[in-house]
Amino acid sequence: MQPELILLRFGELTLKGRNRTRFEDMVISHIRNLTGDYPQMRIIKTFGRVYIQLNGAPYEQVAAQLKKVFGLRSFSPVLRAELDLADIQQTALKVMQSLSKKPGTFKVTTRRSYKDFPYDSMELNRHVSAYVLSRTPGLKVDVHDPDVELWVEVRQEGVYVFSEIVYGTGGFPLGSNGKAMLMLSGGIDSPVAGWQAMRRGLRIEAVHFHSYPYTSERAKQKVIDLTRKLSEYAREIRLHIVPFTRIQTGLKEEAPENLLITLMRRAMFRITERLAERNDALAIVTGESLGQVASQTLSSLNTIERAVSIPILRPLITTDKIDIIRLAEEIDTYAISILPYEDCCTIFQPRSPSTNPNLGVVERVERRLTWMEEAIEQAVQETELLVIRRGAQDEPSNSLF
Repeated sequence: MQPELILLRFGELTLKGRNRTRFEDMVISHIRNLTGDYPQMRIIKTFGRVYIQLNGAPYEQVAAQLKKVFGLRSFSPVLRAELDLADIQQTALKVMQSLSKKPGTFKVTTRRSYKDFPYDSMELNRHVSAYVLSRTPGLKVDVHDPDVELWVEVRQEGVYVFSEIVYGTGGFPLGSNGKAMLMLSGGIDSPVAGWQAMRRGLRIEAVHFHSYPYTSERAKQKVIDLTRKLSEYAREIRLHIVPFTRIQTGLKEEAPENLLITLMRRAMFRITERLAERNDALAIVTGESLGQVASQTLSSLNTIERAVSIPILRPLITTDKIDIIRLAEEIDTYAISILPYEDCCTIFQPRSPSTNPNLGVVERVERRLTWMEEAIEQAVQETELLVIRRGAQDEPSNSLF
């Protein structure tokens, strides 16, 4: 069955009172962006309901994109009937006959918001059930635990009939909570953190630190591919590729080995903060998870984040690795993340990194590194910007910011 309409249901944004209309409009805009290949589609807003009128657009392809829309809790493929009992009964039978797996039991649930319709909800339940039962051998009614629940919504403009509820990503509309910079490595965690941040309403720009020739072009391409995966949820993501070789080699030569990762991460945060300021972002998102590696102990996190004043958001901070991997598989980044191309954090990993760095000691070491400030500013100025769009080739921007 090719449905005529798709009924949309919004998630947490329905709790936002007077902001509800603005949030709904942001979700609808996101839907239009992700389904731009089907210009014949029309989005219809009625009181309390939003529908997509497909007008011949393929349901399966549209549904695949709807599953990537943040702020959309669920949706249902719908057939429309006139405000006529016979047409409602026939439409209900079509929905039941279109099911891929034939049910043994069902129930009808009617919602009647149009009170002038001559049948009340209980009467419609009986009339529709009797009609479907009489034309479906072996089918029975089970009002407590049915195989299929057939929904009938009676509204002033028509009657909507459906049986399937498809769950989306939920969360908040993309961009409804502002913009942040995602520190994107080639690992498993940071793409998942980026997805989680987008799901909470943040628009992200990604920042990757590249230490050529110590990290290869394949490692760079890996991060581009991860960004493209994330762009499937946003249509487009800007990726800032920061040249980090000078800073990393300088630290390797002059800094205490046990503080190398701490100093390197503080430099990364400073660079990301400056990129955030130039791109109107208000926070930094990382894939850090408490205690996972030496730089992610509470002491290390505290010492590292003191390098900046911008808020640091860590969506995965208390998440177990097995759960992070499960999410990576769900959003289809895991297979790319495990490709064996090392990033700049792993190639300069010291043998015994400090898990309890002293902030005062770290700051004294940094004061001795008189070249650091200039190197950070140079890295910011030489950052390469790529605009990554889903299904498109990499697009370098002429503007650094």
